[in-house]
Amino acid sequence: MSDAIEVLRPRPQVAEVWLNRPEVRNAFNDTVIADLKRAFVALAADTELRVVLLAARGKAFCAGADLNWMRAMADYSWEQNRQDAQRLADMLWTLDQCPVPLVGRVQGDCYAGGMGLASVCDVVVASRQATFCLSEARLGLLPATISPYVVRALGVQASRRYFVTAERFSAEQAHRLGLVHQLCEPEALDAQITELIDALVANGPAAVKACKQLVRDVAGQPLTESLRAETARRIADLRASPEGREGVQSFLNKRAPNWQV
Repeated sequence: MSDAIEVLRPRPQVAEVWLNRPEVRNAFNDTVIADLKRAFVALAADTELRVVLLAARGKAFCAGADLNWMRAMADYSWEQNRQDAQRLADMLWTLDQCPVPLVGRVQGDCYAGGMGLASVCDVVVASRQATFCLSEARLGLLPATISPYVVRALGVQASRRYFVTAERFSAEQAHRLGLVHQLCEPEALDAQITELIDALVANGPAAVKACKQLVRDVAGQPLTESLRAETARRIADLRASPEGREGVQSFLNKRAPNWQV
């Protein structure tokens, strides 16, 4: 793995993945894409892990595609462009499928592919100074590979606007639209992140993973008999599990559960 990203483990339950190219506003290139995918494949296999922080060094979160990478792509054939885009699509899918909560720390500009990164996060905490933009149309392009995640995060109506206008919008607007879950002043960003991560680590590890998967599986589904039966089965599975039993007993006995360390 290159030095384009940093993977830190401040404690066994927590991983931090930092984009580390502040000199180019943490823009993507093929190395960053490969490193992010490799890092999250490894993290997904870590049974101790309970939460991942996705963050970036410097003033910008991610400014989209690296200019040198874009210059190289200008001479690509159609097939080379397709393969290159497929690698980005596969990387985003890998992050989206992370089994534990992925927390995004957006401290500055979040443009184009950076919007894709923010959109795959389960919780996004942003500085009030951050700005957002789906800038692809300005270059005669479209946000195709990031679109499944951005549309899910922004909603259809907002995506219809910002895909075609390529306007910048504020952190406050991103919060109103649902992409950003929590806003704070720049100096409070790390404290808010720490508080959120501590809250996630305090919850049942298996329950948190199951909750994340539950949202994926029920979102947009019709409320059928089979769905009702499936949700009943899932809560029964956890109630009967060692973690579920421990959680209920610790609550009834007014003590901390055994997964809190």
